[in-house]
Amino acid sequence: MITTRSPSNVFFRPALLLALVGAAGAPAPTAAQAQNERPPATKGPLEWHPEALNAIDELKSPYCPGFMLEVCPSPAAASLRDTIQTMAEEGLTSDSIVEHLIARYGEEWRALPKTRGEALLAWVVPPLALILGVMGVVVVLKRMRRPPAGPAPAEVSEEERSRLDAALRELEAEEETLF
Repeated sequence: MITTRSPSNVFFRPALLLALVGAAGAPAPTAAQAQNERPPATKGPLEWHPEALNAIDELKSPYCPGFMLEVCPSPAAASLRDTIQTMAEEGLTSDSIVEHLIARYGEEWRALPKTRGEALLAWVVPPLALILGVMGVVVVLKRMRRPPAGPAPAEVSEEERSRLDAALRELEAEEETLF
């Protein structure tokens, strides 16, 4: 028995294969693309509000560990910067914006310690340690330059002085014969 292929059967499999390959390469919906894209560097307001800039300078990024908020490339950080800009345009001061965000994300995102309370130690201790270290180095160097504190040299008697002078003359005579 001989079987023959019908014309529709011959083209069906390659067409199905092409349709599947084409669907795999089709562009993803814009919502899926947006979460994988990085915003362009020029995105954002043309002129930043001064209070927004001050607030952004005082915060670390909650989205990029180790980065300041101003340089974090994350889209979420760009959104947070825009939110800060909006808050500043609404009249909030940089301190109130920072305190609002610290309350939301946590104290570890503050870039600079507070200048009051226990955090004041972070401002006082490093300069104090530097000053004490410099003073310690100066004291040690002064002690190294000072002659050793020993007994005062005793007076040399006339007999010892004449023996010393004779030994020096003898040494000078030997040096002349060598050279």
